[in-house]
Amino acid sequence: MADLSPDLSPRNPDWWRQAVIYQVYPRSFADADGDGLGDLKGIAQRLDHLAALGVDAVWLSPFYPSELADGGYDVIDPRGVDDRLGTLDDFDALVAEAHRLGLKVIVDIVPNHTSHLHPWFQEALRAGPGSAARERYVFRRGRGVHGELPPSDWQSVFGGSAWRRVPDGEWYLHLFAPEQPDLNWDNEEVRADFRTTLRFWSDRGVDGFRVDVAHGLAKDLTEPLRDVGDIGATGEDALPLVPPGSHPYWDRDEVHEIYRDWRKIFDAYRPPRMAVAEAWVPGARRALYARPDELGQAFNFEYLEARWDAEELRDVITGSLATARAAGASATWVLSNHDVVRHASRLMLPPGTDPAAWLLADGRAPEVDPAAGLRRARAATLLMLALPGSAYLYQGEELGLPEVADLPVEVLQDPIWEQTGHVRKGRDGCRVPLPWTATGPSYGFGPGAGWLPQPAFFAAYAVEAQAGTEGSTLELYRTALRLRRKLLAGETLTWSADAPPGVLDFVRSEGWRSVTNLGTGPVPLPAGEVLLSSIPLPEGRTLPPDTTVWLA
Repeated sequence: MADLSPDLSPRNPDWWRQAVIYQVYPRSFADADGDGLGDLKGIAQRLDHLAALGVDAVWLSPFYPSELADGGYDVIDPRGVDDRLGTLDDFDALVAEAHRLGLKVIVDIVPNHTSHLHPWFQEALRAGPGSAARERYVFRRGRGVHGELPPSDWQSVFGGSAWRRVPDGEWYLHLFAPEQPDLNWDNEEVRADFRTTLRFWSDRGVDGFRVDVAHGLAKDLTEPLRDVGDIGATGEDALPLVPPGSHPYWDRDEVHEIYRDWRKIFDAYRPPRMAVAEAWVPGARRALYARPDELGQAFNFEYLEARWDAEELRDVITGSLATARAAGASATWVLSNHDVVRHASRLMLPPGTDPAAWLLADGRAPEVDPAAGLRRARAATLLMLALPGSAYLYQGEELGLPEVADLPVEVLQDPIWEQTGHVRKGRDGCRVPLPWTATGPSYGFGPGAGWLPQPAFFAAYAVEAQAGTEGSTLELYRTALRLRRKLLAGETLTWSADAPPGVLDFVRSEGWRSVTNLGTGPVPLPAGEVLLSSIPLPEGRTLPPDTTVWLA
């Protein structure tokens, strides 16, 4: 078969359309200086792992100066590096090493809010009501006789009111943690500062941006502020209940003007900088963010949230491809990230199980069989990697890591735990530092213990334990990614008309085929040479449950 490896060189401005992008959560990837937090030097030292894995790009979650009130997404300086994680020189060295290894670099950009320790917000607190400094954020007088009530009923994603009162009596908006005040994107100073930030990182060699809370920037700040209780739901849950683009603070039509402005900056570079939106919106609305004159790509959360069910997944895949095609973009596929329960555990939860409730029960109600979860996760991975478009991997999934659901409450760092009154444990279980070796105080993560405790079972999942081991999950990923590069052609698939119930069976360009059995019993294996299977296949032409096979 001809070598159809994607062209990732500067000659190809569309390198991202079918790339495999690996998300690094810097504080949990590798600790070079021994302080318990992962850092930029640690990432740079481990980039050979990503090159050997066969990914095309590395996406760095925030490494900026931060109080860590929300795991780094509370940014004090968007054009700096947290001194616990390194320096700008360390960042430049990381980018240079990544490019030497043939890896692109994508960084997180956090435009909806800043840290409350950002110089702008500190100036706003000092300047007082009516000041120009407060116009960069969303400050309002409260309701009630003495302004003692929040200006509206808007709710924080992390729980409780989205308003916090300051000593002079005004309230500021925070759609996430109180330490994350929302910026006012009607303010030209805010827009200009982010243009500067995009150019700053692009000039340092960054190849693209992942845009945090891309659907949250534009807000209806017309007085009096509109309550969302009138439409029967709050926050993102209200989106289906209001005319598209008209929610007071989510997914407003005006947000697209901002991204069209950003696209002019991206396209001024050679090759143009890519971008992907984190936009928790329905598919038709998601397509707007992915238009060529805006961000170009948007995360497909319907796929991440789909149950392990053939009919549901087929509908999601078909709809996602149609949505991407309508936008002129390529589809995106993701199974895990820094905000959700790892899919080796999540895919085993019975239908209707709330992952937050499962975490609150320390992963014991119901119990999840790790071996069964890993088997299903491997099948899901091969299915995802066979789909047309970009695949986003989350650090550690190539090792088959399950969720660490039983972290003691005294070690939890995620603000969700406190802000929800101990009702939701939060996202720490998917952020536990990676195991690189089978021994050591942090299994090779660093010289000492990591910032979150690792369970003893991590030793068996370590890179050292899996590298070169036939049948290991790490070797499955390496083989799949090498093969995927050779098989890639076109951005379409054709569903097989004769697939048995519970089976996803489709053909890609060049005639190769992916078949996944999501049912409860074995099914006949279609004709063709077996290129790769998620588990060793039994004798005879049968495909066991929870198994994916690629056929020539």
